[in-house]
Amino acid sequence: MDRFLVLGAYVLSALQDSDRPESDRPVPRRPHTARGFGDRVFRYQLTATGVVVLGIMAAVGLFLLLRAGQALRARGFSFLTTAEWQPDVHRFGIAAVLTGTLLIALVAVTISVPLAVGTALFISDVAPRGLRRTLVTMVDLMAAVPSVVYGLWGLFFFQQHVIGLSRWLSDWLGWIPVFRVDGTQPGEPLASDSVYTASTFVAGLVVALMVAPIQCSVMREVFTQAPAGEREGAYALGATRWGVIRTVVLPYGMGGIIGGTMLGLGRAMGETIAVYMIISPVFVIQPHILQTGSNSVSSLIALHYGDASTFGMSALMAAGLALFLLTLAVNFTASSIVARSRSGAQSEA
Repeated sequence: MDRFLVLGAYVLSALQDSDRPESDRPVPRRPHTARGFGDRVFRYQLTATGVVVLGIMAAVGLFLLLRAGQALRARGFSFLTTAEWQPDVHRFGIAAVLTGTLLIALVAVTISVPLAVGTALFISDVAPRGLRRTLVTMVDLMAAVPSVVYGLWGLFFFQQHVIGLSRWLSDWLGWIPVFRVDGTQPGEPLASDSVYTASTFVAGLVVALMVAPIQCSVMREVFTQAPAGEREGAYALGATRWGVIRTVVLPYGMGGIIGGTMLGLGRAMGETIAVYMIISPVFVIQPHILQTGSNSVSSLIALHYGDASTFGMSALMAAGLALFLLTLAVNFTASSIVARSRSGAQSEA
């Protein structure tokens, strides 16, 4: 009986408030919690850390811009459209190396994302509890392997085992321009293996194995935070394990999938040593990923840094500035997409 009286009083009060002018209606009081000394110190420390990080990033961009000013003034907009690299005669640009950078990164992400998603789902929802910790440790150890080790492994071991796959893709998918290899015919048994080595495809596969552990770690952490109540409710309604993954885990973890993918894409675009050791650098726009010859901005800088003149160093700084801005654009796009996702909104709240 008391509940009905309270409910009736609440409804009557709401009706009376609706008849009052807006200026006379009571304003709800916002709760206020006094922050202690430790809370204030922690808040100031986090604010200072964020400001320092942004300051360092701005300083890096300003440094590259100042050092690249001479080359950018000499070439202007043609710096983005020229494929050759001869800075001493003022004929240079990043059209070829930027195309190679994007192709290597796209190949890497295309291979690494399904691998990372599958591994993360297996660890978070399928693997037994005793095996889960071992798998997490193994994935984290793969992320800690130096780039030069991946480069040596890819050059002396992995590449010779990928030639058969490259030949098969060229024979059956050569009608697609990106898989075509110039100078070969489909099914030609006497085609030399050298036309398939040091290619964008080989470099992209090696980089994919490098970025997959990082992507897997990000996705796994998000998948494990999927609401337990929704999981149990799905099982109670008769859903299978795949049904729970499809209807609960994947929709909730979409922000982690996008964030891990973009993080791996940024890492793939900036990878230097492994790509430098595998590819055969060319300064032409090379759209055929299976054909020998490729290039990237980071490997260009590593190749010419030691013998560059003053103007050549400015040109290399301009290439680094382009890569810096491209990576920033990818990361900001990823952060905006993740913030709109369910897991991203909950983490910000």
